[in-house]
Amino acid sequence: MLARRLLIRPHSLPFSHSRASSGLTRHKYDVIVVGGGHAGTEAAAAAARVGAETLLITQKIQTIGALSCNPSLGGVGKGQLVREVDALDGLMGRAGDWAGVHFSMLNHSKGPAVWGPRAQLDRRRYREFIQSELLSSPRLTVVEGSVEKMLVSEPHPDKPGKHRVTGVRMAGMEEAILCSSVVLTTGTFLSGSLFMGQTTSPGGRMGDPPSCAGLSHTLREVLGLTVGRLRTGTPPRIVKETVDLSLATVQPPDKRPTPFSYINTRTHCPPEEQLPCYLTHTTPGVERVVRESLHLNCHIQEDAKGPRYCPSIESRVMRFPGRRHQVWLEPEGLTSDLLYPQGLSMTMPPDVQLRLLREIPALARAEMRTPGYGVQYDFVCPTQLFPSLQLKNTQGLFLAGQINGTTGYEEAAAQGLWAGVNAGRLAASLPLLSLSRTESYIGVLIDDLVSRGVTEPYRMFTSRAEFRTSLRPDNADLRLTPKGFEEAGCVSAERYGEALRVREGLKGGLAALQSVCMSSTRWREMLALTCISETKSATMSAEDILKYKDISFEMLASAIPEVFSPYLEFAHRLKIEVLYYSHCERQKREMGRIQEEESLLLPQDLDYLSLPASLSQEVREILDRVRPDTLGAAARLPGMTPAAIVHLLNYVTKAPRRGRNADRGSTDSATKQTWSKGMRGNAQQTNIVSLQ
Repeated sequence: MLARRLLIRPHSLPFSHSRASSGLTRHKYDVIVVGGGHAGTEAAAAAARVGAETLLITQKIQTIGALSCNPSLGGVGKGQLVREVDALDGLMGRAGDWAGVHFSMLNHSKGPAVWGPRAQLDRRRYREFIQSELLSSPRLTVVEGSVEKMLVSEPHPDKPGKHRVTGVRMAGMEEAILCSSVVLTTGTFLSGSLFMGQTTSPGGRMGDPPSCAGLSHTLREVLGLTVGRLRTGTPPRIVKETVDLSLATVQPPDKRPTPFSYINTRTHCPPEEQLPCYLTHTTPGVERVVRESLHLNCHIQEDAKGPRYCPSIESRVMRFPGRRHQVWLEPEGLTSDLLYPQGLSMTMPPDVQLRLLREIPALARAEMRTPGYGVQYDFVCPTQLFPSLQLKNTQGLFLAGQINGTTGYEEAAAQGLWAGVNAGRLAASLPLLSLSRTESYIGVLIDDLVSRGVTEPYRMFTSRAEFRTSLRPDNADLRLTPKGFEEAGCVSAERYGEALRVREGLKGGLAALQSVCMSSTRWREMLALTCISETKSATMSAEDILKYKDISFEMLASAIPEVFSPYLEFAHRLKIEVLYYSHCERQKREMGRIQEEESLLLPQDLDYLSLPASLSQEVREILDRVRPDTLGAAARLPGMTPAAIVHLLNYVTKAPRRGRNADRGSTDSATKQTWSKGMRGNAQQTNIVSLQ
């Protein structure tokens, strides 16, 4: 066992104050985080930021922050998560800005609400940044080792749950480590198995062992959790100098890269030094190799579900025969000699993998550094979680990342941060918090997991958010940073102050735009506009003018500097705010209805199977299996009907309040009417979900 603070060379990172120590100096912590992946690092950092003495247990300190699969961050939906993690003072966004070697804004031809910030990363730089941040954090200790057992005792009688976690026992260590909260972020290591061709071996990542069997035993047998099995995979790594890049299409980075973090105005790697990506495609020869080798590929024949939106080349060939598939050749770092073939995840034998690669013209002479492989691992059905990410039946035990059935670095980091915040708050005897799906993509992610569960690895898309025009990547700081400081306590005073400054600046800029009004003729003359029809003679505000596609805030500031120049630093954001302002105002009514639904809590001790209410047996079984926390969550369950929700609402509001929390309040007839009016639309949406 090794406990230490890692020392990063001063010239490699802007941190030189890391502390070094050896051995555990204490055997009781507020929070213990198990796993040093993207969920675990954000959880440990967040718990420490809220004031908890935190211990992070990881198998290898040197792999903290490792990009196990693709060397990239962000994208459509995922980029929004990165920005929200940053708005809550997480690590991922700043690490991406430091390690990025190719920045691009996906979906830029569409509206700003669905833009997807994305970057290719230098693996070494990203890992070093995360390690330096973690290992120099106050109140955070990192130890190498594996957890072989969780310590569980009787629950606190005044809180829901059948068990209470009290600590962990590490392999090779006699004395237990006690704590108030545990965050499990085991990734693909929970009973993990690696697959390559017809060969299978235990592990969660090539070169690393799986988690201890005792941990899986605790979850299944002691806590009685429902556990499933999922799979994923990774492509081979290709030696760059053996690839003929002249046969691929060059994709350069953006000329003006957009940082992930709100506190960064530029990326560490300047635009002129960033690397291109390359696009090529599969050929009929690739499909032939896949079909000829299916009998040699035991991973693809397993029943475990893989990721729908990042499937292996074997899965794509079988699902879409005869189709040409994209293959992106992505750099792995500024000094790396490897390329990552995005789109060629495969688990066939290594010699067959090489044969498949060489069926693509640009890769006709390619050499592999490491072959691709598949991973199968256990996950815990996430409907067994509260929105705080604490298990419903175990006080103090939080789950985050792939153990909850998600896929992707960004989804893991988002869960890890929120689980860490709540684990720290529980240790301090503070109430646990949840994020609404009306205020963040993190809220959408968690609500989808805990209310609907997963049947395949969950990936975030903008289409999952009902209010995506309000939950944009440009405004996550305005939505979440104040909450992170005022309620969660995970945001620094400096970042909070900057968010307030930006909020006031945008408010002032919008007021200035609304205050300047002129005739359309005067605007045409002042700005030499051709986009405004000459037949239009109405009075228009500067806000109305800025809505036109060809008009920028800088043009207005140049024409009327005394009014608009003070707000030039917010020019880009003001343009977006103006575009969506009226739509977001209209959305607020629907958002308020959903927030009202989410405030109607359901008692956790309800016996749905014998409830004296007019509910079908199917509905009773759904409610008993999922046990939603709120009527809003119940309404989003596949199979729920408007009538069932109304009957449930009537029972909850009329039944004796014995055993319910005192702060749940009462529901009046107006609330019931609101529910009744809104349920038909909810039911239509639920039916669509159940058919997908």
